[in-house]
Amino acid sequence: MGQVRPTYIKRIAIELVKNHGDRFTEDFDHNKTQVTELTDVKSISMRNRITGYVTRYRKQEQA
Repeated sequence: MGQVRPTYIKRIAIELVKNHGDRFTEDFDHNKTQVTELTDVKSISMRNRITGYVTRYRKQEQA
């Protein structure tokens, strides 16, 4: 079983995909640079958690 992500991570990730969907792909490393550019998140672990959800969200959209 995976961990449950907090609502604020999901909210930020979904908002990023809705506003800048064309900039995100299914590649984690590419999405990581995009999240860094588009947000002002200081914590690396927080950035990675947001990026992970963005990547997962994009994969679900493609399916």
